[in-house]
Order: sequence, then C-alpha cells, then structure tokens
Amino acid sequence: MGNMVKMMIDFYNNKKVFITGHTGFKGTWLCRVLLQAGAEVTGYALAPSTIPSLFEQTNTKNDIHSILNDIRNLDAIKQSMFISKPDIVFHMAAQPIVLYSYKEPVFTYETNVIGTVNILEAVRSVSSIKSFVNVTTDKVYENKEWHWGYRENENLCGYDPYSNSKSCSELVTYSYRNSFFNISDSPAISTARSGNVIGGGDYSEDRIIPDCIRAIKNKDEIIVRNPYSTRPYQHVLECLGGYLLLAQKQYDKLFEGAYNFGPDDESCITTGNLADLFCFAWGQEAKWRIQENNGPHEANFLKLDCSKAKSVLKWEPRWNIKTAIEKTVEFAKCSTDNERIVCIDRQINEYFRKK
Repeated sequence: MGNMVKMMIDFYNNKKVFITGHTGFKGTWLCRVLLQAGAEVTGYALAPSTIPSLFEQTNTKNDIHSILNDIRNLDAIKQSMFISKPDIVFHMAAQPIVLYSYKEPVFTYETNVIGTVNILEAVRSVSSIKSFVNVTTDKVYENKEWHWGYRENENLCGYDPYSNSKSCSELVTYSYRNSFFNISDSPAISTARSGNVIGGGDYSEDRIIPDCIRAIKNKDEIIVRNPYSTRPYQHVLECLGGYLLLAQKQYDKLFEGAYNFGPDDESCITTGNLADLFCFAWGQEAKWRIQENNGPHEANFLKLDCSKAKSVLKWEPRWNIKTAIEKTVEFAKCSTDNERIVCIDRQINEYFRKK
C-alpha cells in the first residue's frame, strides 16, 4: 500500500483541482490533503455552516482560491469552473444531515439533486476536465436490514429525504455519464459511496462523535439516540484516500463507475460500541446514556461491500475504528488553532506517507 499511496500523492502535484463543498468538514480535509500533495485548489461552497468550523480554524482559505456561492446557482458555478479550468473535480457540496432533511426537505432536494445537475452542466462546458467524482453516501441503497454489505449494483432507494436525494444524485450522474460523457475523450464520471465518517473538526449537529465531544466539553452526559444501530464508521482520511485514488485511476475511463469506500467488518459497529470507544479514548470518566425518544426513522443495520474498490482500484482501509477514534480525540483536545493545524497536517502526513 505504501508505494501506491506515494504514487497517488505524487500524481496530484501541480494538478488543478476544483472542489465543491470545500468549506465543510470533509471538504476542508480534502483541501489540506491536496495542498500537501502540491495541487492548485479552487473551492466553491457556501460559507461554513457551523461555528466553529474547521475551514476557519485551519485558515485554509488563505492557501486556496475560495469562492463562496450556492451550488444551486448554475451561472455562478459554470463561470467559476470556466475561470479555474481544473483537471479534476470533486463534488462534495450537499445538505448532509438526515434529521435536518426532515425539517427542510425542499432545500435538501434542491441542493443535493439540482446541485448535481448544475455541477455536471458546468463540467460539460469546460474542456480541461479529465476526471469527475460525485461523493454521495452509503445511505443511497434500498436498506433491507441485511447483515451483509451492499454492493454497487444493489437497488438505489434511500428512505429519508437526505438519503433519497443522494440516490437521486446517483441517478442524475448515471444519466449524464451515458448521455453526455460517453465518448473516449470526454471526462471520466464516477460516484463514490462512503460510510459514516469521523475525524477532527466535525462540528455538525446530530452526529454521534461531535455530539459526544460537545457533551464532554460542556461537562454533560453523552446522549446516544440509537445505540443498537450498526454503521460502517471510518476516519475521514479513509474515504478521501479512496476518492483521490478513484479520480487518478479513472484518467483511464475503463475505471469509471460507482464505488463503495467503507471500513472492514471490525469497524462496522453499533453506535453504543462507538460511544464506548470514545469514552475510553477520552478518559476522565466520560460516560453515555440512551435517549428515550429515538426521533425520526433511521436504519438499524447498514454495511458496505467494498470488494470492487479493493480489487479494481487496489484500495484498502488503513486505520481501524479504534485508531480513528484516537485521532479524533487527539484533535478535539487541541486548545488553539495553531495546535489544530499542526495536528491535522501531521495526521494527513502519517496516513499518506506511512510505509
């Protein structure tokens, strides 16, 4: 894995990369990985949606070309992409929270579906682009509560508005690939489906690890909504490594398609087990309890089969869930922005450079 990782990072040196959703948690991590690799990064997104935000804490806007605008604005996204003339595009802009999608379904569908249409229209208009990756979610699948992983050829039919909007985004991408990008010299078009992502700097509401950290820092007991639900948890660098490898590999269009990037079985655990691991890593008598009202529907069991990514792309997970939690706690215990910058860049270097 070591040589492949080095080859992948070297590939991005001097590449022009366009990222939608760059001000978010995953987007900021991707920006910093690409900056370490020597890429020229342009980001297009709304202003950070959380206070604090990882994007602001790491001062990433000073190292990239950051455009603050709405993915629903077709003219703006087309103009921004035309000016930047990227080689590679990662589409990560989204309304990503399941519970919020119940409150704001129209905004969720507009952002996640029409936003995908808009970015693909922009890709159509810029001849420099060689590779496009649309980042969706493991929740795109019709969840039958199976105890085995979903494969890329399973039915797409997310239950809640967020998950369903991402299923629609997958279908939009499939249609555009077949209708407009089906000749040899057109950009390669793929979708990437990943599990529940954790890591330093996620300040979102209604996500288990950020909720744990907030509770601890407020000296409150951690509240867990669905302790028996099984999810494929992984560190943010795991899925980003997959996206980066896919975008590189599909310079040969034979590699384009849909790919799962999830953890091995040992990291597909219940939310209660995750809370236990967090409390152990944090120490200081951290503890949790079950929320009595579970709220809107959420799947009880969800796991990905990543055989395709492993066999076709030669991708492999590197950090298990215990390591992912430890890295997340390490970041959460940083007390200054300078410490956070040092921590996140050190973790990136450790993940991608380790032999």
